[in-house]
Amino acid sequence: MFARQFALLSFVLLLAACSKVNEENYAKLNAGMDKAEVQALLGAPTECAGALGMSSCTWGDAKSSISVQFAGDKVLLFSGQGLK
Repeated sequence: MFARQFALLSFVLLLAACSKVNEENYAKLNAGMDKAEVQALLGAPTECAGALGMSSCTWGDAKSSISVQFAGDKVLLFSGQGLK
């Protein structure tokens, strides 16, 4: 029983440590990057919305997130919150 709990806890900690929403990946973002490059770096976004060729996508959760605004398929602006 203890081994099962330990394995589950280890898995959860490993999963949390593998988050792509971090300072290192945030530092790799640049204005003008393609949307595909951002998705290769951060993975699939948590949510996206947009209209008229402009879109905004967010990766992460309420605790830590990266938000990227796109004009067409190019990064226009980006911001981060709670990154470690």
